[in-house]
Amino acid sequence: MRIAPVLALGLLPLLGGCQWLPWNEEPRSPAPVRLQGELSRAGEMLMLLTCGQQHRLLLLDAGQLGLEEAAAQLQAGTTPLFADLGGQLDAAPQSGDGLYAVERLYRLQAEGPGCDDANFKRLIVHASGNEPGWSVRVSGGGMVLERPNTAPLALPYLEESLPDGRLSFSSEADGQRIELWLTPERCEDSMSGTVSHLQARLRVNREAPLSGCAALGGARN
Repeated sequence: MRIAPVLALGLLPLLGGCQWLPWNEEPRSPAPVRLQGELSRAGEMLMLLTCGQQHRLLLLDAGQLGLEEAAAQLQAGTTPLFADLGGQLDAAPQSGDGLYAVERLYRLQAEGPGCDDANFKRLIVHASGNEPGWSVRVSGGGMVLERPNTAPLALPYLEESLPDGRLSFSSEADGQRIELWLTPERCEDSMSGTVSHLQARLRVNREAPLSGCAALGGARN
């Protein structure tokens, strides 16, 4: 059977519009679920009692984060710790109880507001350090720097993300220059023992840089 030249030419645009798509046999991993709650021990495993909904989740250290060791160092007696975690959730639809495969440790702490932190959902990041003490809170409304014996300083900021995962928040306003650099490395507070997932470095004007720890807030996963 022969195809007429006119018909064959008419098929060219259709054939030209076809593309071979690569076959991907690996299914995409579901997005991590971020949860906060009280961390305690249930037999030989750690259990998370989630904030608000009060679901009971047994934890699997899927990311090999050393959760057992970190919890043992922080926990005093039977007082629960506050944990801010990310991972894959496998829970019963009705009760919400189940397993939680933890892939990221945002925060693990023995002191602080924990589930009662009213600012968590609005924060992009919170960084702090000691000796001398300092704190930087970044949200959609600006950057606020707090230091002892100094009034809180609220400024606009610019954010920069680098390919290696580092983040920078900087501001030049009202005669002040502030630079906050965050590196994705595990960090332990020198006084409280709180474990965070970011190392922080703060520089104010031409003063010597200050070191500390940081964690992403609820406005930035």
